[in-house]
Amino acid sequence: METAKSTSYKLISRVKDNRFDVDKLHDYCLLLQIGIRDIQICVTDTKDNSCLLVEDFSLLDIKTVNARLKVLASLFENHHLLKAGFWDSIKLSLKSHKFSLVPTSHFIPESISEYLKLNCVVNPNVEGQYYYQHKSSNVVNAFASDKRLVNWIQSLYPAKEITILHQGSALIEVVLGQRAQEGKGVYCILDRNVLHVFVSQDNQLHYYNQFSIKSSQELLKYVMLVFKEFNLDQRTQPVVFWGTLSEKGESLVLLRKYIRNVSLGKKPSFLKFNYMFDEIPDHHHIDLFSMHLCD
Repeated sequence: METAKSTSYKLISRVKDNRFDVDKLHDYCLLLQIGIRDIQICVTDTKDNSCLLVEDFSLLDIKTVNARLKVLASLFENHHLLKAGFWDSIKLSLKSHKFSLVPTSHFIPESISEYLKLNCVVNPNVEGQYYYQHKSSNVVNAFASDKRLVNWIQSLYPAKEITILHQGSALIEVVLGQRAQEGKGVYCILDRNVLHVFVSQDNQLHYYNQFSIKSSQELLKYVMLVFKEFNLDQRTQPVVFWGTLSEKGESLVLLRKYIRNVSLGKKPSFLKFNYMFDEIPDHHHIDLFSMHLCD
């Protein structure tokens, strides 16, 4: 795992398979996941569904959407792969708290603004409205995100039709793909200071929400609110956690004082990982890897 730093962004980690071949980009899928202050990059081989590259960058001193775009432009300009245009496919996942899940039978693309009004305020001057149709469930994820960012990414790859999705959509796909269990399943993903919580049963999504948190106590509070809402048993209900937390970290230690059956998630089985990816904890980057499931 490598680390590096520039004046505007910092490479937190990089793992690269030695089988990666720059002459075979036409067989590879480029996965880009972008947040307010971070970007994750993954390259997968479409021939054998193997993971070949994972990079995690922190964007520094981001105070405006324009500043983020400038930092990303600098990162892309200096990156050895991101300006290449002959990928097999490209997927862009956007981290946004502005989203609304709509039953497929009730979804009308022209009404996205009406769906979003129920949950958030959208600024049409800077935010575009997008949607992702889930194939594993009868739901559409309508969301808003920086339209200049999306347009810029699309301009970099004019020959490709980019799949644009919300971070939550990749997570929904992996949650609904979990092995069926008796009763409800609770799945949580901690992405730095954002907690995503899902409840599913019989491969159907019953609940999804995300919360901004600043402490382990807040994380516990929101998980317990979901337990109360669904009348879940703290002694028997399994909870699976992925994301930026550790087995012996404060968050899990506190959670296990109140919820008996808490475990860390595994690397997904739908991708193959060579030995060098062992240095990435199994429960990290599930949102990035799960983009593989989204078409």
